[in-house]
Amino acid sequence: MIYHFNVHDGRAYPDTLGSDCSDLAAARIEAVRRIGQLLAEEAARFWTGDEWTMDVTNESGLTLF
Repeated sequence: MIYHFNVHDGRAYPDTLGSDCSDLAAARIEAVRRIGQLLAEEAARFWTGDEWTMDVTNESGLTLF
């Protein structure tokens, strides 16, 4: 199943391609990996004061977590 990992920090960064994960548990692991990658690559921007979130949706656009 394709899952989309969408980031928001005052602006929307939709994951238009998505990633194929075997199930919801695998999608949760992928979300943690992506968050870690974002924090590592954007560490200087992390404390700018803007709140950010990630939501994960399925192929139909339903927010799962």
